[in-house]
Amino acid sequence: MPIEPTILLVDDDERLRRAAGKVLAAAGYRVVNASSGREALAALREHPVALAIFDLRLPDVDGIALLQQARQLRPDIEVVMITGHGSVEKAVEAMRLGAYDFVEKPVDSTALLKVVGKALERQKLSRDNKRLRRELDQGRGLEALMGDSPSMQAVKVLIRQAAPTDVNVLIQGESGTGKELVADALHSLSGRSDGPLVKISCAAIPETLLESELFGHERGAFTDAAAAKPGKFELADGGTLLLDEIAEMSPSLQAKLLRVLQDGRFQRLGGTKELQVDVRLLAATHADIPQALAEGKFRSDLYYRINTLQISLPALRDRREDIPLLAGHFLSRSAAAMSKPIRTIGPRALDQLLAHSWPGNVRELEHVIQRAVVLAPGDAITSFTFAPATAIAAERAPPIGPHLSLPIGSTMDEATKRLVQATVEQCGGNKLKAAQILGIPPRTMYRHFADLKP
Repeated sequence: MPIEPTILLVDDDERLRRAAGKVLAAAGYRVVNASSGREALAALREHPVALAIFDLRLPDVDGIALLQQARQLRPDIEVVMITGHGSVEKAVEAMRLGAYDFVEKPVDSTALLKVVGKALERQKLSRDNKRLRRELDQGRGLEALMGDSPSMQAVKVLIRQAAPTDVNVLIQGESGTGKELVADALHSLSGRSDGPLVKISCAAIPETLLESELFGHERGAFTDAAAAKPGKFELADGGTLLLDEIAEMSPSLQAKLLRVLQDGRFQRLGGTKELQVDVRLLAATHADIPQALAEGKFRSDLYYRINTLQISLPALRDRREDIPLLAGHFLSRSAAAMSKPIRTIGPRALDQLLAHSWPGNVRELEHVIQRAVVLAPGDAITSFTFAPATAIAAERAPPIGPHLSLPIGSTMDEATKRLVQATVEQCGGNKLKAAQILGIPPRTMYRHFADLKP
């Protein structure tokens, strides 16, 4: 979107268009001209018009009919009508149908600028109100990032500074620190908040499918492509795209992503038509990107492209002063959801929270509070239980099954393949769970063992 509002000026009188266009351009507006209703509708489809100025009488369409068609194409557009002395009643009718106001011929430049300014101000107020209502309903503003510690205040300052811009942002932090909440806040506080916020985890999707998920595919592009499907970039057009765990993306796909970020152009899988999108990119990862760069697992040119601005989230153990606030919030929410009369956390229990190391960060704190609310017998929590890392791993692991025997002389590839096969079977066919147990990325599982049983 351009910084200055775009105004569509529609009148079959060329002299009026030229004079009014100069006045509007001098005031800082971008002006698009049309001499007929047909040209006006084409301009509305092509340009991000914020406000339109229509003559009530055009050679091919009535101004009121054009107003109604314009509002169908762009529901948020503001419209100002131009009318002669004998058409004031019709202009008033246009206002009842959604026009903001009208100006009479001959058009006075001062009156024109005044009505345009007020119409755009109303439009801005309407958008701000929608954004605030969405934030209150969805909890996606800065209020979702709870914490008054200096490190969290610094994060919020960065978000406020970055949100109104279109720069790419790299969000870094350990798992459970709230990287997705940062993305939500960046989008909801941006000029793209009326557009979509599309999210995709690069770690949760096999490499062979991730390209199709990002860029879409045409019918017949591969065996299961029974119909054409738009990708995440198309779905995010005019809005924001979050690539979570971007460090898990393969180098070949990184190269394709780089091209889209350079010019906004790409092709669907199996397609020949070049598509153009307007997307702001947010990337998130808990990985050590400098190490991935040194090992050649992440492209340096892509890193510099996505890292225009970096927001690093602190671990919960590094902002312990926020724990009481967070714990109180999670307690209120959990108690209400479970209809339990628990209102407080006792002093000894709070000391436990403050002393814990929080390897799972804020997400772990939320789960600890939930577990305590379930188990608490009275109206206060007096103690907490924490699941150690070994216990957490054990909860994820399947029951121990039969031993795996391998003949002497088996190759490493054969041994690895049989181990993975056995682990997947022990997990009931759940490849993601098997990958966690084996300590390998899901994409590695799918890339090297695509022939495993489902």
